Amino acid sequence: MKLVFNRVSRAAVTADGAPAGAIGPGALLLLGVCAGDTAAEADLLADKAARLRVFSDAQDKLNLSVLDTGGALLVVSNFTLCADCSHGRRPDFFGAARPGTAEPLYRRFVEQLRQAGVRQVETGVFGADMTIEMSADGPITLLLDTDVLMKK
Repeated sequence: MKLVFNRVSRAAVTADGAPAGAIGPGALLLLGVCAGDTAAEADLLADKAARLRVFSDAQDKLNLSVLDTGGALLVVSNFTLCADCSHGRRPDFFGAARPGTAEPLYRRFVEQLRQAGVRQVETGVFGADMTIEMSADGPITLLLDTDVLMKK
């Protein structure tokens, strides 16, 4: 599973032209479910995203998580994160999980964020054509990959 974590002052997603989710301060999470991913990856990544200390404390140090700040998360599925761009100029998406596997893991990831205590978790629409608007804060953008996280 791959995750792009963007700290934002606000973010919104429309799906097939209709509003789907919007948040104020918090993070926009782009989630790619890759072939071979399991519930273990979803659980690990959700816990990591909920507890990442990337928000400023009173001393302006990155010491607080979205749980500490009461911020919100907007989760958008993004199969293109699992693309292979190593050959030629056209990415191949064979590394992405099939929708029948990916959607339940996406939903599990979202539910794990809620169970972790994140105050507000909004989503896009799985498999839809989506447009995202965001105001990056920092900017702080992090890449998380369970292939790397699970090796440690």
